[in-house]
Amino acid sequence: MKWSESYSCSYVPYSGKAVCCAVKGTNGKVYTGSRIENISFPLTISAIQAACCICLSDGSIPEIFFIEEHNEPEQLDFWEKEFNAQIRYTDELPLTELPDYRENNDRIKSLEELLEDAVVTESDFPVSCIIKAGENNLYSGVNIEVSEWSKGLCAERIALSKAIISGAHLKTAEMSVCTLKGEFSAPCGACRQVILEHLPFNSIHMFNADGTRSSHLTVDLLPFNFKTSFLNKDSE
Repeated sequence: MKWSESYSCSYVPYSGKAVCCAVKGTNGKVYTGSRIENISFPLTISAIQAACCICLSDGSIPEIFFIEEHNEPEQLDFWEKEFNAQIRYTDELPLTELPDYRENNDRIKSLEELLEDAVVTESDFPVSCIIKAGENNLYSGVNIEVSEWSKGLCAERIALSKAIISGAHLKTAEMSVCTLKGEFSAPCGACRQVILEHLPFNSIHMFNADGTRSSHLTVDLLPFNFKTSFLNKDSE
């Protein structure tokens, strides 16, 4: 598959610079990642960051990076050193079709079962997330921590990355978040800003450690959120 065929998996309304990559894990699977920009630029998810975190959330370790020459993803140096991975510059993606991280009701783990897949060596605070984008279109995520804290991703952003990369229709999607520790299973501030861009008036269901549950609209979780018409946004 040509790299250009994967560009539609990127979300780049501010720069217009689509970036994709692929990561082969120790389990032999190939995971793809795409650049996912945010109106708050520092919250942009790098293609290699998305691919590595998705790989890690599947219980595998990144070992080979497939990169398009002259279009390297941000953070490549960090992730290469983190896992002593090989870099291969290729003319094509090592895939025959676009990625689809969709799971279905029969195959997906429950929120509590997903907590076991979290990589939380620093915080010991596992979080799981499932996005439901249609009756049989589910995307899961768990929080992933690495040696540099700012390079890891929360469960919500991994689930959202999977959905965006897979081309999911998110207009009526719902998100569920779970943890067995702490007071509330509430997304952090950074996640709220990212979620708001894609699920602004959608429901977020929080399954809390004490057994209680509450539901909220994303926009209500982040009042006075950052937004402006002055940024260059190609999609507008």
